[in-house]
Amino acid sequence: MKKAYNFNAGPCVLPKPAIEAAIEALKDFKGTGMSVIEVSHRSKEWEAVMDECRSLWKELLNIPEGYSVLFLGGGASLQFLYVAMNLLENKAGYLETGVWAKKALKEAKGIGNAYAVASSADKNYTYIPKGYEIPTDLDYFHITTNNTIKGTEIHEDMDCPVPLVADMSSDIMSRPVDVSKYALIYGGAQKNVGPAGVVFVIVKDEILGKVSRYLPTMLDYRTHIEGESMFNTPPVFSIFVMTETLKWVKAQGGVKAMYELNKKKAGMLYDEIDRNSLFVGTAAKEDRSLMNVCFVMAPGHEDLQDEFLAFAKERGMVGIKGHRSVGGFRASIYNACPIEAVEALIACMQEFEKMHK
Repeated sequence: MKKAYNFNAGPCVLPKPAIEAAIEALKDFKGTGMSVIEVSHRSKEWEAVMDECRSLWKELLNIPEGYSVLFLGGGASLQFLYVAMNLLENKAGYLETGVWAKKALKEAKGIGNAYAVASSADKNYTYIPKGYEIPTDLDYFHITTNNTIKGTEIHEDMDCPVPLVADMSSDIMSRPVDVSKYALIYGGAQKNVGPAGVVFVIVKDEILGKVSRYLPTMLDYRTHIEGESMFNTPPVFSIFVMTETLKWVKAQGGVKAMYELNKKKAGMLYDEIDRNSLFVGTAAKEDRSLMNVCFVMAPGHEDLQDEFLAFAKERGMVGIKGHRSVGGFRASIYNACPIEAVEALIACMQEFEKMHK
């Protein structure tokens, strides 16, 4: 079998045990004689998976009482609309730190009065704004904790005077999170917790039901709380793989263990970028993401970009080409990315440097 070091930004590398369990479930789900993608979502076998998945989320993130955990379709981009529909009555503030934060704000503006409290657009989203004040008259304040395209990350849970909403699509389960500081957390699964096709939502029940607008049934979080994420047929395969992925996270020692490993992987790769004469990082050092390591050729070596991409591909590196909007390189080193992959990329960078000295 061909050796591949998977640095794709999403869909991303998944734990081998989760993939193997998914293969078996596709053949025969829990002895039912049916595939997991055929079985009724109302069966006791499937309801047990939903219960286990929900329990794993609560355990791994130590989610307090008074919060609901939902598994929905539509992708995190649909949550941009969900959030505003359910929470925006008078005014909402957004921290604009990248493309996805900007898109979330755009959807909110279509619903009501929403604006950027602070933005890093002036430096092309290469840093996280600091020193801003969050107005106390907001219905909520929205942040995007990790920015995959530019490789910046908010590393700590902030204190917020209004309900705090966070898009954690690309760093959920990568570090401990104090869920009690958030009113709502959401994200697509396809970075750290499963394949594309399902969105996780962690919502504080008491914040719902306070807007005066009509809420379409499918866009009302309360619909899915009451239906236990099965008001309509859920994305069963994606939820099954998510459950197996979370079981793997637990087996590794939980979120704290993931955090220590992620810091180690990122530290190794950033150290090489800073040392290597051919490469330079693009994000402000204090805001560098532990999940998405973005870098470019150093000044004077820009003409080597395509050569390095080809060189790395020959050595099994997959998905290190930067986002199409920015170019350069991006190594996404999510939870399931093994340290061996990071070591292989570092060796590749060092070998390439020796060739061009």
